[in-house]
Amino acid sequence: MKILLVSDEENPYIWDFFQPEKFKDIELIISCGDLKADYLSFLVTMIKAPLFYVPGNHDTKYLNNPPEGCESIDGRLINYKGLRILGLGGSHKYSFGPFQYTEKEMSKRIFKLKPKLWINKGFDILVTHAPAFGIGDDNDPCHTGFKCFNKLMDKYSPRYLFHGHVHLNYGMKCRYNQYKDIKVINAFQYHIIEI
Repeated sequence: MKILLVSDEENPYIWDFFQPEKFKDIELIISCGDLKADYLSFLVTMIKAPLFYVPGNHDTKYLNNPPEGCESIDGRLINYKGLRILGLGGSHKYSFGPFQYTEKEMSKRIFKLKPKLWINKGFDILVTHAPAFGIGDDNDPCHTGFKCFNKLMDKYSPRYLFHGHVHLNYGMKCRYNQYKDIKVINAFQYHIIEI
């Protein structure tokens, strides 16, 4: 399955110069947050694949104007064609906006998902906006990763973590990281992965 990952910045290659043949094999689109609702609606219209998303810390407009034709997986575990996908949007709390959480608040969100995680015997893909602690995150309060994501991955050993939030041009960050046997991919702008 070919998956298009998007996050943080609308890419002119897609937005302004869309070429359908470049995306004809895409079967799923996943947004890791901080993108305009119109951009996500454009993607799901032009690429005939479902789009699942989690909100980023800048996605306050989603509260009144969610992306049309797209499905939020924030705080949810879904099954798509045999892939168990868990979504946890938002970043560390640094102001009073929505989609910002303390470590304790994010841990509580994960705790509420325990029954579904047990019934589904874990998950294959973790989709977040913020990264996990120490894995492609940054040192400032806003861009520090969540330690509870590390604990979640330690317990369930998913195959992938897809995240955004930390732009690749922030001090030459890497798109790919590894955490134990888990492939960690920063979805900044766009990236195509085959599973």
